[in-house]
Amino acid sequence: MVDKHLLDELGDRVSDAMRHTPARDVEKNLRALLLAFFDRFDLVAREDFDVQRKLLERAQAKLKALEARVAELESGAKPPAA
Repeated sequence: MVDKHLLDELGDRVSDAMRHTPARDVEKNLRALLLAFFDRFDLVAREDFDVQRKLLERAQAKLKALEARVAELESGAKPPAA
């Protein structure tokens, strides 16, 4: 039977080796490069886009309701006597 301590130590060594590999550095550099590239194009996160879309839809619905109310008031209301 394999000693649990030996397995834990082996797992720690593998994790440590993976953290210090050139592949990890390449990943960090690639991530920084992609972030800089996307930042130049003023891209936004999907979550932010969805929030703004919902706010716009709500504003458009309110505007439509207000336009209908103004039309109703203009068509049915007599000007107040001064």
